[in-house]
Amino acid sequence: MSASQMIANRHTFFGRGSLRELLPLLSADPQPTLLFCGRSFLAGDAWAALENDLTPLLVGHEIVSHEASPVEIDAWVDRWRGRAQRVVAIGGGSVLDAAKAFAALSQHPLNTLRYLEKVGDTAVTGATLPLIAIPTTAGTGSEVTQNAVVTDKTDNKVKASLRHPAFVPQVAILDPDLLRGAPDHVLACCAIDAFTHLFEAYLSAKGNLFTRQMALNGMRSFITAWPRLNSDDEAGDIAREQMMMASWLGGLSLSMAGLGVIHGIAGELGAIKDYHHGEVCGRLLLPFLEISGKSDHPQQQALMSDLANTLFPAFTLPPARLLAEWLKENAIVPFWQTPQTLTQAEVSWILARSNSKNALVTYSEEQQRAMLEAAYDIV
Repeated sequence: MSASQMIANRHTFFGRGSLRELLPLLSADPQPTLLFCGRSFLAGDAWAALENDLTPLLVGHEIVSHEASPVEIDAWVDRWRGRAQRVVAIGGGSVLDAAKAFAALSQHPLNTLRYLEKVGDTAVTGATLPLIAIPTTAGTGSEVTQNAVVTDKTDNKVKASLRHPAFVPQVAILDPDLLRGAPDHVLACCAIDAFTHLFEAYLSAKGNLFTRQMALNGMRSFITAWPRLNSDDEAGDIAREQMMMASWLGGLSLSMAGLGVIHGIAGELGAIKDYHHGEVCGRLLLPFLEISGKSDHPQQQALMSDLANTLFPAFTLPPARLLAEWLKENAIVPFWQTPQTLTQAEVSWILARSNSKNALVTYSEEQQRAMLEAAYDIV
């Protein structure tokens, strides 16, 4: 078994109200700073409180409304190369990934597609602008990962990453109060993405004691948070804090141990459909648990038993079934019940490209098809 390596933020601020650390950080080292954010942030209370003091410290801002495409990243680089010397990203995973991609490619001479995994022909270097990452959702863990996800749904139909250890943001500010007021569907779908990162990293063939203990810690936080994410009280505040921790630990876990078949399918599906990535993972997780419950792989069985003992002491149901039922019974919104479709052609396209990634078990095309057919209406 190979050694695991953890590469994390140089500085991580955690806790309710920690967004207040942003202004002193920028003021202590004045330099031209570009903000990446979503429209919802600019319409919210946090921006209203920051705007007067933050605006003089910025050279401008870019709005990110979806997973960034190579064309969009190239346009940002053309507009801001040489003008921006630092980047601040405040938003969900798509915002953070877009900012990470811009920060890196503004320091590279070629266009995005030349460096992109799966389709590129040139390796990235570690050159990147300093980046402060501030998540407003708890799901992707992008604030602590080495990769920036880029999606091209037009010419190349690919969802892939720009990846280098130097792309981990230097600073992360994890303020659970930024989750307040998010729609229930967003909270739930982002959270199940965080859980899937933790769960797949826990079951990864690349895992070891270090990575699995980290993933278990994250799953403990998730279990505490999952039923109360939208509560407008002290229990909700605690839940959002725990989920922010789970998401960050999920980013660390996936960076060290990798992911499994759920993301092996979800990444390809995301190249052709606009479905929320977290919801895709959550929909696939439930049939995966049914399939894995029938597995006779001894290490996976042992890990699932250890997981159940840790998260659900004195459990009586089989671990995979117990986990699936608990997730459904305690969800703040049953996202998996809303009908979503895939065509037969789309299923075939996905299966021609999907894989089991770092899973302990190699899942056959028939098993992957069964997951898709259980998760989606096939037309």
